[in-house]
Amino acid sequence: MFNRRNFLKNIGIGGAVLSTPSVMANELSTSTEFVTIKGTVSANGKGISQVSVTDGYTVVRTDNSGKYQIKAHSQAEFVYISVPSGYEFPNEKGVARFYQKIDTSKSNVQANFTLKPLSVDDTKHQFVVWADPQIISKKDAEELQKSGEDLAELVKAAPKDTLFHGIGCGDLVWDHFELLDDYISAFGKAQIPFFSVIGNHDMDLDARTDDFSSKTFKNTFGPTYYSFNRGKVHYVVLDDVFFMGTAKKYVGYLTENQMHWLEQDLASVPKGSTVVVSLHIPTNTGHARRNKLKEEELGGTVANRRQLYKMLEPFQAHIMSGHTHVNEKWEEGNIIEHVHGTVCGAWWTGPICTDGSPSGYGVYQVDGGNISWYYKGTGKPATYQLKVYPKGANKDFPESIIANVWNWDKKWKVEWWEDGIAKGAMEQKVSLDPLAVELFAGPDLPKKHKFVDPTLTDHLFFVQPSAQAKIIVVKATDRFGNEYTEQINL
Repeated sequence: MFNRRNFLKNIGIGGAVLSTPSVMANELSTSTEFVTIKGTVSANGKGISQVSVTDGYTVVRTDNSGKYQIKAHSQAEFVYISVPSGYEFPNEKGVARFYQKIDTSKSNVQANFTLKPLSVDDTKHQFVVWADPQIISKKDAEELQKSGEDLAELVKAAPKDTLFHGIGCGDLVWDHFELLDDYISAFGKAQIPFFSVIGNHDMDLDARTDDFSSKTFKNTFGPTYYSFNRGKVHYVVLDDVFFMGTAKKYVGYLTENQMHWLEQDLASVPKGSTVVVSLHIPTNTGHARRNKLKEEELGGTVANRRQLYKMLEPFQAHIMSGHTHVNEKWEEGNIIEHVHGTVCGAWWTGPICTDGSPSGYGVYQVDGGNISWYYKGTGKPATYQLKVYPKGANKDFPESIIANVWNWDKKWKVEWWEDGIAKGAMEQKVSLDPLAVELFAGPDLPKKHKFVDPTLTDHLFFVQPSAQAKIIVVKATDRFGNEYTEQINL
């Protein structure tokens, strides 16, 4: 969760902390004690060569026989593989299991990984991103089951043998770890493997430092940063929530341990490949611009994002994030970031997020290195991509028809027709979604969580029809040429 209203007040720190390495960096152990780990990565009794194996600090590759050896760092907790293309993702009730716990009581450990070849070509596949399920009660958990049912229907409706996987993009629960089983049960309805990202509400808040704040997450889902492969796409999961050692205080930051590991991980990925990076806190947003803030909020974006971008320069990169509970896209050079609307909407207070997007999740279709996408509202068809409001819906623009196109980016076109006559492009403006204002504006709304406010968004479009207009049609065309229309009678 990202509560803009209270974050800066509660965190109680200024920008100077970002220039204090002793606060921000994980100190590496000076211990010389190592665990030597040996093993084989195999399928059908035959070793698989050139598979990346890591302890989270060092990355090695299997030899021609599928064998590897690694001296685990003294602070390493797992040994794990980057599952190669062409193989099933090992999982248990949908939870991806690509890792083994290191037995640090031994100086030599054997850790073998057995994979199963896919029965179909994985060059084409799909994946979904669930941002912020964020359940705090059994009632929320019951609502989340509906999202699982919606996902199961999506998977079932796909062509036979379509490969799917899911990514839970953080804030899987709302500090209530006893509800993790409900989260797993929900996505388990789709019967697809799911990878999970740690969010600020998935941390152990009684931990004394960031290093120990992911204990419960690790016990349930394994490492907090890792990679895997499917088809021609390399997937990376990162932990960008840095816990400050006090409950609910954190910043968006990638530690040196992760950066060093990521350099090694990407070294084996061919230049020009498509790389999908999933993390919880967005690396960047337009929040400061829209709200005319002088500085970005520390818990709202990743402070050292430029170093990440530099690592991603050789690739075609997609960044998947959540945290803000709004839909947003930005694109620069070789990178596009998909900031997702959430499964929980505005913290399970209604059917929409604070920007008017429906509660839902991202759906991504992969063909080779190319990715197309849409945002699916829970319980809504894939064609539901905009909502049109009548005149008077927005008090700041009382004479305007308003269209909210929630998955919009700068390569979309949003046009309108008045009584069958084409009028051209609608005017984009930063404003508030009318339904979000109705549901969330004011100190007493919504009743369930009064901290929720409507948020300014870029994906609203305005026109002023003529006085005699009877029918307005809005057509939104996405960057892939898909057209979506909605009509409103005046």
